[in-house]
Amino acid sequence: MTVLAIRDLTLRIAGRALLEAADLAVDPGRKVGLVGRNGAGKSTLLKAITGEIQPDGGEIRLAQRARMGHVAQEAPGGPESLLETVLAADTERAALLAEAESHPEPHRMAEIHERLIAIQADSAPSRAATILAGLGFDAAAQERPSTEFSGGWRMRVALARVLFLEPDLLLLDEPTNHLDLEATMWLEGWLQRFSGAAIIVSHDRGLLERCVDAIAHLDRGKLTLYPGAFDNFVRVRAERQAQQAAMNEKLAAERAHIQSFIDRFRAKASKARQAQSRIKALERMPAIESVVEDHATRFSFPEPVELAPPVLSISGGSIGYDGRVVLRGLDLRLDQDDRIALLGANGNGKSTLAKLFAGRLSLMGGREFRSPKLKIGYFAQHQTDELDMEGTPLSHMQAAMPRATVTQCRSQLARFGLDVERATTKISACSGGEKARLLLALCTREAPQLLILDEPTNHLDIDARDALVKALADYNGAVILISHDPHLVELVADRLWLVGDGKVTPFDGDLDDYRALLGGGKRASRSEPASAPRQSERRGRAENRTALAPLKERLKQIEAQIARLEDEAKVIDKALADPRLYANNKTELINRATARRAAIGKILPGLEAEWLELQEKVEAA
Repeated sequence: MTVLAIRDLTLRIAGRALLEAADLAVDPGRKVGLVGRNGAGKSTLLKAITGEIQPDGGEIRLAQRARMGHVAQEAPGGPESLLETVLAADTERAALLAEAESHPEPHRMAEIHERLIAIQADSAPSRAATILAGLGFDAAAQERPSTEFSGGWRMRVALARVLFLEPDLLLLDEPTNHLDLEATMWLEGWLQRFSGAAIIVSHDRGLLERCVDAIAHLDRGKLTLYPGAFDNFVRVRAERQAQQAAMNEKLAAERAHIQSFIDRFRAKASKARQAQSRIKALERMPAIESVVEDHATRFSFPEPVELAPPVLSISGGSIGYDGRVVLRGLDLRLDQDDRIALLGANGNGKSTLAKLFAGRLSLMGGREFRSPKLKIGYFAQHQTDELDMEGTPLSHMQAAMPRATVTQCRSQLARFGLDVERATTKISACSGGEKARLLLALCTREAPQLLILDEPTNHLDIDARDALVKALADYNGAVILISHDPHLVELVADRLWLVGDGKVTPFDGDLDDYRALLGGGKRASRSEPASAPRQSERRGRAENRTALAPLKERLKQIEAQIARLEDEAKVIDKALADPRLYANNKTELINRATARRAAIGKILPGLEAEWLELQEKVEAA
């Protein structure tokens, strides 16, 4: 039995085909991750499944009596409490309870009670409360009306309503966008236990690796299903592309051989018949399929100047707002090679601490030291609301870098994939991912020694997230990271700080230990073997960056030296090619120039060889 069957589906938006003749079958209990680049049509496909839009061809069938659940676009709001709002999602339960209160005939009352028992109506409040708690609402918050919460928190309530229903088919579109790390971890655990089928659109690589058993890849109008989790999808797709490229090469060689025979013997009467047969064979050969390689997404941060440690330290510090202390007893130190992720539920003070580091909040008490030359880059997702919708990425960069040339501004934007066209696109027409790239370009424009990233990946696709990880690996500055993406935290952070109960403390374990802590398990100690491999890995990454720093510095020196020598060689070549130099009998000058040109010719190969050797070492590391 199939819960959802999609056959020969075609979807078009504004005349552009997003999907052509697509097929997909989802069996009971199967969880499918739907992936593809921004704008590929993933959300549009979900809308077609829910019936919000009509397909241009093909059919979508939901199994008879199967219940489908998806998060509504409108966040719930009203005077009802959060708990009541979630319970109201089960319309059958609500209707039965309302009917029972009207005192129907005895036989009907018996039927109502039987049905309420069958749907486990008595346990519904505790199940709803558990889901709300997992998504970050404590007991007090669950009794407050929805209207008291912001849009982001109300979207969590909308997600809770869908999870509470436990439908036969669950549709989720970027479910972690409004969640913090703790709620994301809880959702992963819930999805792993969920017995129904699901289609999940997500750019969260960790969720796609841990919570799905198949990947549906939407690319250039085609929908291809790959069994297994995300890592297997990446491997199999790369293998298929390599096989296709090899097949294309073989076909091209065979075509060229046949065409050569045709061209050579077409005009010869003795070979005319063989030439004609080869023309027909050529026509019957399969067409060469184009292997379109995805354009690699690359980010790069400007190289910061190295400062003496510590770059920032706080002793006996306390911070808060309007006279109310949020965090106290802060004894913290940051060095330029630190990579620290802040853990803790929303509202515990992570963003408050980030603002202190960024210099946007002052200490209420205690002492603070900052290196006089310390530059800080601060990325916060709410900054997208501060962008001028009528401006462009280029105009924003020019305003932020008033002394820079247009070329320098474009160069900084290009570091984050904002090319010539996108640099001059109005902000109102930019996607969420493009706005996030602009914010990254703006906050790193001065080559900061400390980079503070507060939820940097909310609108970045998987390729852009991977590009951010690689750029951070090459970055020679300190990083403070707040993220709901466990994959990003695991790859970037070398140290974990737990923000909660009004204080900041080092966390000795890894994210698996933190999951156990959130689930009620004991906190891992440094001596527990389960944490040792991850701690060793984090230490190894930190030591690796330290070891690579002098190699990267030497690479920069060699590149600068090669550039200077090549420029000098061009000047000498131009001078030696000028006939006037020889007409004026400047033998000594000619000899010096010739000797210097020969010396440059000997120096450059050695520098290039050293550069290649160092580059190989850096890439291998």
